[in-house]
Amino acid sequence: MSCSQARRRPCGARRDRQPQVPCVAYPARRPAHRPATPSESSPPARGGAPADGDNSVGWRIVLETREGLRNVAIVAHVDHGKTTLVDAMLWQSGAFRVGQDVADRVMDSGDLERERGITILAKNTAVRYTGPGVPASAGDGVTINIVDTPGHADFGGEVERGLSMVDGVLLLVDASEGPLPQTRFVLRKTLEAHLPVILVINKVDRPDARISEVVGETYELLLDLADDHAPERNDLLDLPVVYASARAGRASLVQPADGEMPDAADLEPLFRTILDAVPAPAYDPQSPLQAQVTNLDASPFLGRIALCRVHAGRLRKGSWVAWCRTDGSIERVRITELMLTDALERVPADEVGPGDIVAIAGIPDITIGDTLTDPDDPRPRPPMTIDEPAISMTIGTNTSPLAGRTKNTLVTGRLVRERLQRELVGNVSLRVLPTESPDTWEVQGRGELALAVLVETMRREGYELTVGKPEVVTREVDGAVHEPVERLTIDCPDDYLGALTQLLAGRKGRMEQMVNHGTGWVRMEFCVPARGLIGFRTEFLTTTRGTGIAHHVFERYEPWVGELRTRPTGSLVADRAGAATTFAMHNLQERGTLFVEPTTEVYEGMLVGENSRSDDMDVNITREKKLTNMRSSTGDELERLVPPRRLSLEQSLEFCRDDECVEVTPAAIRLRKTVLGAAHRAKGRGRVRG
Repeated sequence: MSCSQARRRPCGARRDRQPQVPCVAYPARRPAHRPATPSESSPPARGGAPADGDNSVGWRIVLETREGLRNVAIVAHVDHGKTTLVDAMLWQSGAFRVGQDVADRVMDSGDLERERGITILAKNTAVRYTGPGVPASAGDGVTINIVDTPGHADFGGEVERGLSMVDGVLLLVDASEGPLPQTRFVLRKTLEAHLPVILVINKVDRPDARISEVVGETYELLLDLADDHAPERNDLLDLPVVYASARAGRASLVQPADGEMPDAADLEPLFRTILDAVPAPAYDPQSPLQAQVTNLDASPFLGRIALCRVHAGRLRKGSWVAWCRTDGSIERVRITELMLTDALERVPADEVGPGDIVAIAGIPDITIGDTLTDPDDPRPRPPMTIDEPAISMTIGTNTSPLAGRTKNTLVTGRLVRERLQRELVGNVSLRVLPTESPDTWEVQGRGELALAVLVETMRREGYELTVGKPEVVTREVDGAVHEPVERLTIDCPDDYLGALTQLLAGRKGRMEQMVNHGTGWVRMEFCVPARGLIGFRTEFLTTTRGTGIAHHVFERYEPWVGELRTRPTGSLVADRAGAATTFAMHNLQERGTLFVEPTTEVYEGMLVGENSRSDDMDVNITREKKLTNMRSSTGDELERLVPPRRLSLEQSLEFCRDDECVEVTPAAIRLRKTVLGAAHRAKGRGRVRG
């Protein structure tokens, strides 16, 4: 059937531009055993017949399923055991041979992921389950595609894209910590996608496990979110619950005692629950090809690789398809390579069908959100919706006097701009906007961590940058300025309850809930403006003496609350260039905390320490002891220096004030004033007072 014939078919939605919007609206995820209702009805593709001869209600579609395939995502709060559970599933499915040396958290393959112990990029793997739970219709086994998603809301774009590839979700919750802010975030995304949920209570063998309470807290969270995001779902409290210890590779459907191992010796109960609760991919055998790009990868041999979920039709190696871009244009292209995932490897495939998660090569400029369709009947899928950024900061070329001192670094504005544009190709949650300066750009993202990971990645690639203080992205609603508000959850000893409440009150935080578990620890929930949490971590750890745990996630936009209390301390600023000396540092360490070591090269305007008072102080850290020919009777006193405080990139960004920035090079991270000269800074302060 040609495109002109397709336009004459009965259709409930208007098509203003063809073929940017599909003519037929297919239901997103309707169970395969249920026929389409009149509201879901759509005409048959390629010459189908009307249902019961009734043309007034449309056409009836009979869906088929692939019983030998399941697509599932694992979502959870950070450090609740997602990647560890994937490791155990890979081992027990035979993905690794006996005695093979495999690193822990094998899915976290990036250097930053391994160093930080977090998942940054969503990744997929596939396991072949051949246990006793395989249904007869699936043959000799079931392929389970598993998508491991990040636990941080800062990488929410990865979570949203991962959920678009699957038909069900494993929600992991720590048996001791219970649901936390990121749990709320990933569960909200799951309910918005109308996906079935399997609740996995992980780490049930922890000595401080409280399994029954955590299950109850998760049910309360489900009901709370369902009121806003899935009011039509009445089956949320009937979701299956699996009790597991991912580290031990054991799971059970029977609740163990707190701190005890599950009664099963392996993950067989979890595999069976996945087969029972997650529906097999359903599709219309008469529908044309639809495969939407959800992620990108690169290969030195194949070039850009697009990761797609095939929603309908079949895709063959060497075939010609219609490449439907997000801007509405369509181009005819050829698929040169087709690959499926087997454990951690990609294996070539000649043909794939509905439900498969496939890697495609041969289209050099393809990007996330594009759709591959039938060239004779192009029906692109709706574009992917991604949450808007909440935090921004400026990234530009390094303008300090020490710029370019390191060999083989990338320092020009053209190289920085090209690198930021490349980042936009694979990271759809970022925005890059121009500024008044041609060598500086405003980069917007979900949170400080996402932007810090970008800067750290560029630093390791050899770029020299000047990074500004993080700021919130505001929006105007009904003529009033609104700012993002975060939900902050704090776990701390109850001794610090008063101090933390006072600390957050100065940052306009409102306590929403407080729970005392009776163990000497208390959990508090606050709603705090996002800008009130910039620089909060350092004060929080100081107040709780390193014992507190804090997590936060975006909640909503609220009206601007006015000025907030900023960092209570000032900065020690070098007033001249040179090398830091032990003699000068010995006298300055009484003024505050130093950031540099003796012999460190400094320049005018560079921050060399934190002043104990609220104002900034220009200091001479290069002063040397004067030498005379007079001999002291007591000899020179031994100068003892306190070890300097070393700030990571995230800590440096949090420390910054409005007139400060961070110099980032492959060899060092330095804090500095935006205006280096002391005289120019004084003139600027005078103009502000005037």
